[in-house]
Amino acid sequence: MAVNYGSKRLTVGAGYGLRDWMAQRVTGLLMALFTLAVLAQVLFTKGPIGYDKWAGIFSAQWMKFLTFAVIIALLYHVWVGVRDIWMDYVKPVGVRLALHVFSIVWLVGCAGWAIQVLWRL
Repeated sequence: MAVNYGSKRLTVGAGYGLRDWMAQRVTGLLMALFTLAVLAQVLFTKGPIGYDKWAGIFSAQWMKFLTFAVIIALLYHVWVGVRDIWMDYVKPVGVRLALHVFSIVWLVGCAGWAIQVLWRL
């Protein structure tokens, strides 16, 4: 006879399942498409590529927006992966919490720095 422990399910560890798996695939696809778009712009640029032409690629407002969207996607992609590593391999709860907090602070700092660099072009 099966024992019914209730309908509420406790999710512990890296078992967030389909949502995070799908987020990793979607953000990875977005980053790959962005890479192809930048590569196409570089390949179709005539003459040597110096700072002026490289900055010109990212100076259009639509390119800044697209780059910002990819930066956010990259940060979320990294967060899902790093969070799963901490949850799978770091067993002491205090150390895991400290690593989570450090990772979040680091990623937010990277986002701020990327925004500053992007809008300074």
